[in-house]
Amino acid sequence: MKKHDHHLDELFMQRCLELATLGRGYVSPNPLVGCVIVHNERIIGEGWHKKFGEAHAEVNAVASVEDQELLKESTVYVNLEPCSHFGKTPPCVDLLIRHQVKKVVMANLDTHPNVSGEGIKKLREAGVEVITGILDKQGRELNKRFFTDVEKKRPYIILKWAQTADGFIAQANYDSKWISNELSRQLVHKWRSEEDAILVGTKTVFHDNPQLNVREWTGRNPVRVVIDRFLKLSEKLKVFDRSQQTIIYNVLKHEEHDNLILARVDEAEFLPQLLQDLHKRGIQSVIVEGGAQTLNFFISNGLWNEARVFQATRTFGKGIKAPELKGKLSSTETVSTDTLFTYHPIYGEN
Repeated sequence: MKKHDHHLDELFMQRCLELATLGRGYVSPNPLVGCVIVHNERIIGEGWHKKFGEAHAEVNAVASVEDQELLKESTVYVNLEPCSHFGKTPPCVDLLIRHQVKKVVMANLDTHPNVSGEGIKKLREAGVEVITGILDKQGRELNKRFFTDVEKKRPYIILKWAQTADGFIAQANYDSKWISNELSRQLVHKWRSEEDAILVGTKTVFHDNPQLNVREWTGRNPVRVVIDRFLKLSEKLKVFDRSQQTIIYNVLKHEEHDNLILARVDEAEFLPQLLQDLHKRGIQSVIVEGGAQTLNFFISNGLWNEARVFQATRTFGKGIKAPELKGKLSSTETVSTDTLFTYHPIYGEN
């Protein structure tokens, strides 16, 4: 009997993960999924989930195989357990069973209640060999937004700010233009295109009048989320232009208009209710861009998963202090003249 080659499994699973990333910014609230079909250690088909509501990775990979008869002797690699329920598309597990694939190798089980082991069960009952846990850690990292949404019932939260070399996020008059360099700002626009929503507080909107959209990159605009507890902001500001979906969280009233929602939450449970509401609206990730008070609000409540901090070379001498994190430094990167620090909570996943 031929010994199973786990190195090959990891090689093909790595390719699945690479393919899956091509769907970033397009498939949410679905997970990122790539699929590779292998016959006699040779790739004969590939696919990934390209857009929400359209064909899943397995469907695209199967369709790419020229000789469909080879599927009966092939191994299907997929980074997430194939779906077993009818959603926007039919169950992928039924497709694999119908084509009588020999084996399915996956990285992660899908913890969504509609799947949660049912895909594996159906495959094994149909006589398909199933191997799990190949590059599972990398798979969890890839789909951290999806898993946080499913398991924590809230979006994955990314804190982002730029600070001066002497630790200020803005000048005393709240002016923060421009601390980071042009390349860093372009990178931020790329991040915006990859996340479901962007969140800021009242003071940021009042002082900066931001558009909160994607301009220096190609991709979709995130949902704009604004904390304005007492609805003090003028509707002449750019966030009220209805050019993209915008949610204003407050404690006074609830109204829904085209591309503008005033969502009321209770003051005592403001942040938890805000995140619960975003979760219900299918928003899996939020990038919090300020200001200092809003960032500290998330930090003090222990509600963050990742922080991306640009440190510039310029100094202010005085001004509004940057937030202080009790986090674990995960990576340091040079972005032209800036340094990008990435942190994660020291107490593990929130």
